[in-house]
Amino acid sequence: MMSTDTGSPRIVTTDQLFRFAGHALEQMIDIVTGLGDELANTRPDLPGANSPYQILTHCLGVVSFWAGRGIAGRAVTRDRDAEFSAAGSPAALAVRAHTAVARLRSDLAALLPGEPLRHPPRPDWRPQGRETEFTQEEALVHILEELYQHLGHLELTRDLLRHRP
Repeated sequence: MMSTDTGSPRIVTTDQLFRFAGHALEQMIDIVTGLGDELANTRPDLPGANSPYQILTHCLGVVSFWAGRGIAGRAVTRDRDAEFSAAGSPAALAVRAHTAVARLRSDLAALLPGEPLRHPPRPDWRPQGRETEFTQEEALVHILEELYQHLGHLELTRDLLRHRP
């Protein structure tokens, strides 16, 4: 459950947060698989744009790193740069994503409210402007932040790819 630093009562459960995270990932899976092999691996003609496959791959890296490593304490090897050059079968990525959703549920069972991350990120991996370590709950909120930000990117990317001249 989530708590505040002021000792206020817990207001959000990990189950509630998991439902939102799972919902975002399921929407991403539907978008990527719905685009088919070619469009899922196509980048819009915009500077720095990523393909739908790359966006979902990056989100799986985010979830694995922050929940698996930070909250559950699992050993996680992440090549963040490779997430943005990834390509492949949307169907195979969907299988990986569904596995990640199930793993997220088990990772969240290890959450210790108010405790620091079991394995904090390198200082250069902290979100911009963040100088102190995250608590496990803050990492979960950060996961939601990233998933919904990238869901929006993915929706725009899908629309651009489907309606390109």
